[in-house]
Amino acid sequence: MSLKPEIIQYLAQRAALNLPALWAAPIATHRANSQLNVALNQPLMDIYSVDHKSIAGPSSDLLIRIYRPNDKSDLPALVFFHGGGWVLNFLDIYEPALRKLSNLAEIVIIAVQYQKAPECPFPTPFDDCYATLNWVVTNAQQLGVDKAAIGVGGDSAGGNLAAAVALKNRDTQLIDLAFQLLIYPCNEISMNYASAIDNADNYGLTTKSMRWFWEQYLPNSADHTNPYAVPALASTHSMLPPSIVLAAQYDPLTDDARNYHQKLLDDGVMSFYKEYAGQIHGLFNLGGVTPDADLMYLDIATQINSILGRSKIGRSKIGRSKN
Repeated sequence: MSLKPEIIQYLAQRAALNLPALWAAPIATHRANSQLNVALNQPLMDIYSVDHKSIAGPSSDLLIRIYRPNDKSDLPALVFFHGGGWVLNFLDIYEPALRKLSNLAEIVIIAVQYQKAPECPFPTPFDDCYATLNWVVTNAQQLGVDKAAIGVGGDSAGGNLAAAVALKNRDTQLIDLAFQLLIYPCNEISMNYASAIDNADNYGLTTKSMRWFWEQYLPNSADHTNPYAVPALASTHSMLPPSIVLAAQYDPLTDDARNYHQKLLDDGVMSFYKEYAGQIHGLFNLGGVTPDADLMYLDIATQINSILGRSKIGRSKIGRSKN
């Protein structure tokens, strides 16, 4: 399938902004330009509560947001790590999507604003994310969360962090994770696959940009073989939780997601894979731009609840919003 018409229009609008390449301007410029993200203009769905908190991380206090769909005291939870190449983005960008997903799946979502590269390269973002999972597990009762139904997830660099946290959780046996959600993750640093060539340019995220992000996150070459930095390199992916792996057709990382899904299957892990035809990297935050974003939220809600053995999801809620 060719690019969806609304995505062609969206990419043209982004190109008209004439933003500098990642390697051609200071980090501060790119972070300021993040304020132009289309998600910041999306309406915010009404939700039972969104709590802003600060928790103690390994090296810094961490801002988190807790999205709650209702006042039930035993809800499943998703600990969510946002994308942005470990360098960019902030929680406001994810507010529209996470409100929708919390309502639709009827789960508590705890999202963390971890410290960023290049100022804080690996392992700092990874350590912040693992510490956030640890905090949720420790405080499950106060959060009204079912300790047996906690999962991790994220998009892009956040998918990498979620996969890495799931690996460490398996190795440390902190908790039996209920699921992992990997939305177009970047888990293989070599990018030695066809989609990095076929989708290298003209679809938003470029292969050159993705390589630049890896350089910021892993400036120490010794970390390039650490599976907590590069999850595809784990000696085994066995004993990981049931997985939901999502990809977009026109994305340099399409094969990264597909390959990781296959690694999970090969090592006996239950894994659901879906690729969104005609779509690009960043789909998770394109609600209001393309109906496929809402389809993605529905798919995630359906798959999480299927894994958890919960058949009912809030299908009617996805259309309710407030400014």
